[in-house]
Amino acid sequence: MDNIDIISLGQIVADIIVKPVGQFPEVGRADIVEKIELRCGGCALNTAIILNKLGLKAGVIGKVGDDMFGNFLISQINKFELNTRGVKRESSINTSSAIVMISSGGERSFLYSPGGNEELSFNDIDFDLIVRSKILHIGGIMKLVKLKPAKVLRKAKELGITTSMDTDWDVQGKWIDLIESSLPHTDIFISSIDEARLISKKETPYEISQFFLSYGIKIAVLKMGEDGCYVKTQDEMLTLPVFKVDVVDTTGAGDAFAAGFLAGYHKGWSIEKAGRLANACGALCATEIGTTDGIKTLQETLRFMKK
Repeated sequence: MDNIDIISLGQIVADIIVKPVGQFPEVGRADIVEKIELRCGGCALNTAIILNKLGLKAGVIGKVGDDMFGNFLISQINKFELNTRGVKRESSINTSSAIVMISSGGERSFLYSPGGNEELSFNDIDFDLIVRSKILHIGGIMKLVKLKPAKVLRKAKELGITTSMDTDWDVQGKWIDLIESSLPHTDIFISSIDEARLISKKETPYEISQFFLSYGIKIAVLKMGEDGCYVKTQDEMLTLPVFKVDVVDTTGAGDAFAAGFLAGYHKGWSIEKAGRLANACGALCATEIGTTDGIKTLQETLRFMKK
């Protein structure tokens, strides 16, 4: 089996995208929308696909059902030539799915149906696959309620693998309780500023980053929307501005950002250059419908950054 640059473990979701949605139709009535499409989604799968488009060898680990949505996602994973050995299928569960409602301004709201993501457990994880990688990234850690991510990350570290996590919105409101045991086993922590504030109970980017670095994390990366990103290590800290684009759909922009940063880190770039690549990937993602269509090759993305 070939070696893999980065394994993306976690959420795999079938996204039903609806655009534009300004409000719910009245009960018993139908409104006309421009598009309804079935697309790949989920933090881990989005990140893996984007890494692939940037030219890295990526694999995905997750769980889907033996159903229509599962069939679709497996076909897309094969289309993007990702390593599928780590994707488990189980007939007794549904594939996690979401209705993604996109406003005319590109912002989105979700209706989420739990399934394979919530059933993914430690016993489903293929460490023979992980040991062939350089980086293990957990995407959408808050919904992986059966995984025991701290145990996964600890074992990966013992195998000499660099570890990374990207947070998502915690619908349970538990925040730090869900991930605190994982933080000492994480090298790269990526989060939106809003999620990081709720986890850390700190306010400023500096305070938030210091909170996470105190657990032994090497790099804290905060996605700050229109304010760009903030990156901090024990020795460096910097704020990088966004790249201005015409926003069509922000779905998956955070996952694209994470993929960009990990790609730069894997290549041995400075945290500034990796952060700029992350911002560029997030911006390009927002220029097209769906989570990955806006992403270009690495060379095209670097040209975009120079403009």
